[in-house]
Amino acid sequence: MFQASEQQAATKAPSLSMTGRKVVVVGGKTGIGLGVARAAHAAGATVVVASRRAASIEERPDLQDFLQVELDMRDESAVETAFQTIGSLDHLIITAAPDLGTWGAFMDADMRGVRSYVEGKFLGTWACARHGAPRINTGGTLTFLTGGMAVRPKLGFAAVTSTFAAVEALSGSLALELAPIRVNTIRPGFIDTDMWSFLPLEHRDALRKKVEETFPSRRAGKTEDIGHAALFLMTNPYVTGTVIEVSGGENLVPSVS
Repeated sequence: MFQASEQQAATKAPSLSMTGRKVVVVGGKTGIGLGVARAAHAAGATVVVASRRAASIEERPDLQDFLQVELDMRDESAVETAFQTIGSLDHLIITAAPDLGTWGAFMDADMRGVRSYVEGKFLGTWACARHGAPRINTGGTLTFLTGGMAVRPKLGFAAVTSTFAAVEALSGSLALELAPIRVNTIRPGFIDTDMWSFLPLEHRDALRKKVEETFPSRRAGKTEDIGHAALFLMTNPYVTGTVIEVSGGENLVPSVS
């Protein structure tokens, strides 16, 4: 039989503490990525935010708690150089994506928009995973970010839906290929960030109001909600190869767009 101490060890829940861990957030300067970076730092981690351009503390005093590395996901050689600079790490979260509204329509005169979006999100995620994974320490994780359109297509968003679905498929494949590194995906719903700034202000306000009225959560998502989910995936040792939806129940109601 187990001794009392062994029973306690066997039933102890994983801690969300990140003390002594190094977390790299690609796309960590803004929006959801910044929310994840803040959550990891609050949990005690050393946080590196990787983005296309480093910002001075005078420009962005809110980034003073993080280390910064320049990384352009569209340039694999730049990605490789960035991870050489970063060195060993414990957890890699890839949140970056091209701006919404930049992918073009399915029947555009050419495919420049969709090629740019696929290159920026899918192949960029692939490159970051490819060069980051060999540097992940034992017990570490790799986490991707997609969105609800991966499973709920919307008119005019064929490139986004296809790209998100591809990223989620990659996540499952890498959970097998990179094991025991744990690989997962977060699928957010409507998160109220500047990501939606491509919409006219009145459209954005109407969308937020509809979310608050129809989602079971009765509120729009916050970057903190995604940060909390990221901490769970980084610290739970028995979760891999899964997609966690953090959407306030969006999957239960008709489309809000």
